[in-house]
Amino acid sequence: MAVTPSSGRTRTRVLETVALGPDGIPARPASDGAPGATDAGPYQGYVYAYPHKTAYRPLEPRPSLREVWSGEPLGSLFLYLHIPFCEMRCGFCNLFTRTGAPEELVAAYLDALERQAEAVRDALEEPRFVTAAIGGGTPTYLSAAELTRMFDLTERIMGADLRAVPLSVETSPATATADRLAVLAERGTTRISIGVQSFVDAEARAAIRPQKRQEVETALGHIRETGFEVLNIDLIYGIDGQTERSWRHSLDAALAWKPEEIYLYPLYVRPLTGLGRRARDWDDHRLGLYRQGRDHLLAAGYEQVSMRMFRLRGSSGATGYDCQSDGMVGLGCGARSYTSGLHYSYEYAVGAGQVRAIIDDYVRLAPGEFALANVGFRLDEEERRRRHLIQSLLQAEGLDPAAYRARFGTEVTADFGEDLERLAGRGWLEPAGPGRLRLAAEGLAHSDAIGPALFSGRVRELMAGYENS
Repeated sequence: MAVTPSSGRTRTRVLETVALGPDGIPARPASDGAPGATDAGPYQGYVYAYPHKTAYRPLEPRPSLREVWSGEPLGSLFLYLHIPFCEMRCGFCNLFTRTGAPEELVAAYLDALERQAEAVRDALEEPRFVTAAIGGGTPTYLSAAELTRMFDLTERIMGADLRAVPLSVETSPATATADRLAVLAERGTTRISIGVQSFVDAEARAAIRPQKRQEVETALGHIRETGFEVLNIDLIYGIDGQTERSWRHSLDAALAWKPEEIYLYPLYVRPLTGLGRRARDWDDHRLGLYRQGRDHLLAAGYEQVSMRMFRLRGSSGATGYDCQSDGMVGLGCGARSYTSGLHYSYEYAVGAGQVRAIIDDYVRLAPGEFALANVGFRLDEEERRRRHLIQSLLQAEGLDPAAYRARFGTEVTADFGEDLERLAGRGWLEPAGPGRLRLAAEGLAHSDAIGPALFSGRVRELMAGYENS
């Protein structure tokens, strides 16, 4: 999608395929509830939110944000800022990001972010933010002075006390410099997430991320010296040339820093990311590396939170935010926002040319354009129930049927009995204490197949239409 600066209206662009087969060829979604929906392979798509942005469509007419947020609970909100800039574009990246942005564009982006914040804050009556995150891109692409300006405008306009809530910021080895980290710490950052991906130089090059091990170690040293409460290290498995031995090497190199969190991401090959196709036995290789990494981290004192996330036992993970029901306020070109009935955003792309065009449009938008929701997805009651099911099951703690009943007035087994029986029949779903349901260990391992298989027929149709338009 893209916005024309003069009108603010949207036009569709073919940008990205989300669900992919093991060789990088687009995988067709199975029909809704089809018995074979989880048979296409373990790596169909990372479900970080439901529905995906490719199910969003232009909103006609475009509602005002005051209308969108009217009557919504505002006492437990997530504040998210999106900075769409990076120093390089990694071969595996499918994020909404642009490389090499000049200083003038960054300044114009912060100007636009300020206009957007003013419009959003005007639509919210006494919001209370209980957690916040700054992502990208790479937020620390901004200089220390630019980061200071970003924090200033956010706190001043949104009224968010970022020093009083959990605040997560993403960084990279090349941009985790002492001066930037000092700003983050002074402004209340509690969690730093750094995308290392591999501690093996040859693997980093294979993933089109030309970094040196020493650069990574220097950045991690700066982070630990600054003293953040939580360090998260991202690692990727499935890179060309990666073996069980080299994967263990990266795991141990990460563990040497005693990070409070470690994320293990499977390498996905997506259109527009430059890594080409892979053989079908790649699935087996990735799944084997995942199991190795999972078992190694569990033995090292970590607990599994989801397929990807592992937290050091004894580390705090509480934020006061419930992703199944609480709202999210997004600021920035690629941010999305959630209310109970509408998920909306600005625009979405992956291809470098489309991303540049969208950012160029964004920085020229008039203040009034930020007071309207452009593209989005309206959730009816069935979609709200499905979202609750997916976002609960894909977490290791699983789903609480009593909480589901209290929220929706029905039994989850009545609403999604066939789906649950199918998962249980494969040994992927198990009881977890009194009344709870959770994915078994192999169910968690297949989260990237289970999540997409639970999408509604409506969402699948919209995603396929976006892909083929």
